[in-house]
Amino acid sequence: MSTRHGAVHRGAQRLAGPLRTAVSGLPRPFWWLWAGMLITSAGGFVLPFLAIYLTGERGYSASFTGLTLAVFGVGSGIASLLGGVLADRLGRRAVLLASEALAVTGMVVLGTARSEALVLVGTLVVGVGLNATRPARAAAVADLVDPTDRPRAYSLLYWATNLGFSVAAVTAGSAAEHGFVILFVVNALANLAAGAVVYRWVPETRPAPAAKSGGTQAGTNARPAPAVHRDRPFLVLLGSILLLGVLFQQPLVALPLTMTADHLTPGDYGLAMMMNGLVIAVLQLPLTRLAGRLRPESALAAATVTTGVGLALTALVHSLPGYAATVVIWSLGEIVVWPTCMALVAALAPPHAHGTYQGWFLSVWSASVALAPLISGQLIQTFNTAVVWTMCLILALMAASAHLLLGRLRRAVSAPVTLSEGTDAVAP
Repeated sequence: MSTRHGAVHRGAQRLAGPLRTAVSGLPRPFWWLWAGMLITSAGGFVLPFLAIYLTGERGYSASFTGLTLAVFGVGSGIASLLGGVLADRLGRRAVLLASEALAVTGMVVLGTARSEALVLVGTLVVGVGLNATRPARAAAVADLVDPTDRPRAYSLLYWATNLGFSVAAVTAGSAAEHGFVILFVVNALANLAAGAVVYRWVPETRPAPAAKSGGTQAGTNARPAPAVHRDRPFLVLLGSILLLGVLFQQPLVALPLTMTADHLTPGDYGLAMMMNGLVIAVLQLPLTRLAGRLRPESALAAATVTTGVGLALTALVHSLPGYAATVVIWSLGEIVVWPTCMALVAALAPPHAHGTYQGWFLSVWSASVALAPLISGQLIQTFNTAVVWTMCLILALMAASAHLLLGRLRRAVSAPVTLSEGTDAVAP
């Protein structure tokens, strides 16, 4: 018996070591930002059920519901860019607090609206409030966390987001059975609580104005800080992000149609997609550490190719286990792609422009989200779903090539490239 207990204890120690490494060494304000992210994600009850609420509970038409969701998308795109710019000019803390207040206000308006106009206004305010926080939070993380730890920090934020959404998906469905008003109340309270966390425990992190005067990025290998439209490495990254956004929308756009064509049910689609959340929950932290052994551009290229292969294989499977297997493959790529992109944006941005750069990144991603269904819908209507999955592999290879080009450009301008953890960093 003692031998068995000893084996269990040693196994627990082996698991605790990597976890301790993943969470150690980050400043306390980061963890309060992480907690706020977890709270708003776990309390994000409204968006997953907004279409059902508008059509089923309120009796609005499908066309008006589509218009409402489009308004949310417009608000999200504008807020991502504007929130980043304001975070640089007014401060990260100010934007975070104002955004949470807007989100709470929008939830109240949307939940009590009795006219189409008020529904649209409430949805627009919610879209702005929920998304203006994203560049401000990302900029605050860049301010707080050492460059070598940023991939780990952004990975932890991404992990909190997915963990929270998993909780919300389960609990919001049960809550909706007792009335949709509960969804709006819980969501508003979650944003209120996140705002309180920022107000009480998150200081202003924006660099002092003196950081702008030098016109260079911090670090031993500083380079002049160009405007966004003249920053060639950043523009290459934005181009690849546009392609990545189209890729990662296909599981939401084309996969349901592909599985339906194979006579699988919506429940089967839900089971297949459940593998995405499971893979992220279990493998996010260890895979991020593994990716940290590579140059960030190389890790991003490898993850992008993995994503493209996983999506392309969708065209070859016709059963639920097959679809679930493809979800596992492209989820492995997703785990690395998002945090590495955010860390690269932070590495490319001058200290005084972290918010603006993160805002551009998120705005381009939002544009790709709007573009993806237009492209895939036209391809499916003209050809079939198999063409979409072939397109995914082509786009993935193009994006991976852009990531490798980004690496060469950064080396050419002597930009700092050490984004990985501790002694695993690779020198330029």
